[in-house]
Formats: sequence, C-alpha cells, structure tokens
Amino acid sequence: MDDWQQRIDAVWDAAAATSEEETVARIDALVSERPADDPSALFEAAGARDYAGREADAEPLYRAAIAGGLADPQRAQAVIQLASTLRNLGRPGESVELLHAELTAHPEHELADAARAFLALALHDLGRHAAAVATAVGALAPHLPLYRRAVANYAHDLTTR
Repeated sequence: MDDWQQRIDAVWDAAAATSEEETVARIDALVSERPADDPSALFEAAGARDYAGREADAEPLYRAAIAGGLADPQRAQAVIQLASTLRNLGRPGESVELLHAELTAHPEHELADAARAFLALALHDLGRHAAAVATAVGALAPHLPLYRRAVANYAHDLTTR
C-alpha cells in the first residue's frame, strides 16, 4: 500500500472523531495531490461527499471514477456507493439497474452480497417487496450454519409467485 492510500485510510479511521466537513476537507487535501482524473482520488472525493450527506455532489465523482478505470475492489465499492447515492437521491430504479448490471457481471465478487443488500433496499423503495425480501434472504442463505437450503428455496419461491 502506498503512502497516499495510508494517509487516506488514516483520515477515514479518524472520521468518527471529526466533523463531516473536516473529513471532506482532509480528503480533498489529499485528493489535490493527484491528477484531476485519477480514479482513486475521484472515488475518495465522492466517498467523502457521500459521507457528509452531499449525495448530489458525490454522484458525478463516482461516475467519473468508474469511467476512469477504477480497479477492484474500489470499483465494486464505487458501484455500490453510487447505487446507494442514487437511491438516496430518489432514483431507486437507476440503483436497481446499476446493481443488477454489477451482479450480472460479477456475481461472485467479494462484495456481491453487499450489492445484494443495497439492491434489496432499492427494490423495497420501488414497492417490489417480495423481490426485496427474496434478494436479502437469498444473500443471507449461504452464510447460515443451518437451514441454508430451505432458506434459499424460500427466497427462490418469493421470486416465482
């Protein structure tokens, strides 16, 4: 891990003890050390704005980071965070489309279940409650020590009703 990323991580580690705007300012100071089109820097700037409740400011930065070739695992994080931002901006349909595309392209990614959790929230916002529950329960099923098969089958049944 390079020094820049370590300093970014230190800001996030201290975020709970500082104000949201101070966190944004500290991230922005580090982002300014990188080229304006650096995908990792754009991702960090977006995340800081998201953290501060400034979703409208975060959205174009997430999109630029992804379009700029952000590498995994940050790419997957950016997609999930962008989907969450879209949902918070009142656009759950766009969130569902983005997460469906992510899960289709990367169904076994280490963050796939996190994507499914945000997908369930967006589906709920759209009034697609059975699909939301099926998505959430389906993501949970593989992690259960008992009843894994039964829970997975119930999740599947919700989508076929």
